[in-house]
Amino acid sequence: MKKILLAVILIASLQQVVAQNLLSGKYNTEALRKLLISQSTWKPFPKIQERQEWAKANQETLKENLAKAETYLNYSWPSIPATVSLLVERTGDREEYQNISFKKREVLLTLLFAEIYENKGRFTDQIINGIWSISEESFWGISAHLPRKKENAGLMDVSEPFVDLFAAETATLFSWVDYYLAEKLDKVSPQLRKRIYYEIENRVLSPLMTKKHGFMGGNEDGRRPNNWNPWICSNWLNTVLLIEKNEDKRAEAVHKILSVLDNFLNPYPLDGGCDEGPGYWGAAAAALYDNLSLLNLVTNDAFNYTYQDQKIKNMAAFIYKAQISETYFINFADASPKPSMDAPMIYRFGKAINDENMMKFGAYYYKPGTKVSRFHIFRNFFELFLDEELRKVPKQLPLPKSVWLPETQVMLARDKAGSTKGLTIAAKGGHNDESHNHNDIGNFMVYVDGNPLLIDVGSGTYTRRTFSGDRYDIWFNSSDYHNTPTVNGCVQSPGRAFKATDLNFTENKSKVVFALDIAKSYPKEAGLISWKRAITLNRGKNVQIKDTYQLKAEGAFINHLMTCYPPEVKSPGLIIIKYEKDSVKKHFAIQYDASLLNANIEKVKLGIPEDKGVKRNWGDNIYRINLTLIKPSTAGSLNLMVKEVKL
Repeated sequence: MKKILLAVILIASLQQVVAQNLLSGKYNTEALRKLLISQSTWKPFPKIQERQEWAKANQETLKENLAKAETYLNYSWPSIPATVSLLVERTGDREEYQNISFKKREVLLTLLFAEIYENKGRFTDQIINGIWSISEESFWGISAHLPRKKENAGLMDVSEPFVDLFAAETATLFSWVDYYLAEKLDKVSPQLRKRIYYEIENRVLSPLMTKKHGFMGGNEDGRRPNNWNPWICSNWLNTVLLIEKNEDKRAEAVHKILSVLDNFLNPYPLDGGCDEGPGYWGAAAAALYDNLSLLNLVTNDAFNYTYQDQKIKNMAAFIYKAQISETYFINFADASPKPSMDAPMIYRFGKAINDENMMKFGAYYYKPGTKVSRFHIFRNFFELFLDEELRKVPKQLPLPKSVWLPETQVMLARDKAGSTKGLTIAAKGGHNDESHNHNDIGNFMVYVDGNPLLIDVGSGTYTRRTFSGDRYDIWFNSSDYHNTPTVNGCVQSPGRAFKATDLNFTENKSKVVFALDIAKSYPKEAGLISWKRAITLNRGKNVQIKDTYQLKAEGAFINHLMTCYPPEVKSPGLIIIKYEKDSVKKHFAIQYDASLLNANIEKVKLGIPEDKGVKRNWGDNIYRINLTLIKPSTAGSLNLMVKEVKL
């Protein structure tokens, strides 16, 4: 089996080489210049004057947006004080700045759609106020994304503009305001659109064309680009296509965007796995699709060939392969256990690649009247004209019986295909330098009837510490708060060198086994020679975890298990978890060898700023089970079993 697995990975690697530069390698700048519909004639969506066309849009969403916009007719556009920007350095808080910045853009977008819908000029003055207020901000991004330099110290150097996620989003928002309200703005003053063009050029387009940004390629440690790459590119592309009047510069920018996107796509695993998790998939693989959909819209489908690429198809399918139940998804690393689903976008992506499972999956989450989204703004326009189709298509969750992503090193298996009933497990290998990384090699989760039992806590509220050298001092990022062992007092170390080895995935009708060695994810001080972990789902029966370890000298360890229900040591060798969900009460046993391990239980205290996000996901209900080796040893085996019991 090991040889078969290595062969699979080798074949996948060869296929990746073949697929290099899928986007930038097809057309050069001159060819793009001919393919691109000119800026002056491109009409991606109906203009505001085309009322019959807008009558075909989702009226329910537009009316709900209108009602919301009316509450903003007297909105007072706030500035962002320097002291609020400084908070990220002084206290680590990033939310106060974000809340002001995001709200302003949400209000402007809401007003824009209200004016498009009504077309009476009632919202124009407030839109103008929004343009002017946002134009006067020192930075269009957020303070948490400012360069970590002493000379910045939480404040923007306006002489050195650079582009983060939300500066790019703001440029897109301004571009759509210009596209729809050009005549209305010019009637008030020519300075308005002049200001829009000036700010976009100086804050976004020029820096992106003349300066290297980190998101454009891998970092010095070899980590491939993450969601920032396609997310920023999608806004960059949208803005260039709408705003840039010089057709040569427009084609040049598009070609550079394609090259930057290839830096994201080339090293992406062929299995399509998103190491940032399902929540970030919406800004990673999905944002790549945003680029493809815009490119096809402006070239009369000259990029349709990309939808036949197997890697693109696998990247798309990840979102439903990573699903545990209607509410819950695999949430390794910083991923949310309960991410929101952009149903229309998922449906469109599935339709583009001709994946019926994905189309049904997207349609399942569709709710007519879905509010306008303030991020990935261009998706709103696609979705407004998709309502009738989405109401009619079949809706179904695929829930595959098993999923194995050999390059991403993530697996999922359930008792029965197409059903959340019974047990579902997920587990991971990988390395400890993944995007939004947690030190979590060998971590696993167990769900019952689609609801959590043994969990990955996931991430909390982002603060300055989250993406700093102190990242792994935050408890839920460290391996001792995952379902992994602490060996000789050592937790797993961060870095690409700390990784899983000897992976094996096998399956038959009755069981699924995921095996790996996690020893190399620990520092030398742990004294590990090997720690082989096998996680088995015996379908319809139980989950077994077998750890076989070998140390260089006699040592001790603690095996940790995380849960969101109160556990109780019922007797030596038996822990009971009382599981309650939607008036359903069950009891689950964790059985272990009491002659080898001593169990104790602690409730995790949630009190640091980052814990606000943990509480949003789980409530104040995080418990850690610690199974401590009683007698130091150099080698041995441990067996845990999780199963339902009757008390």
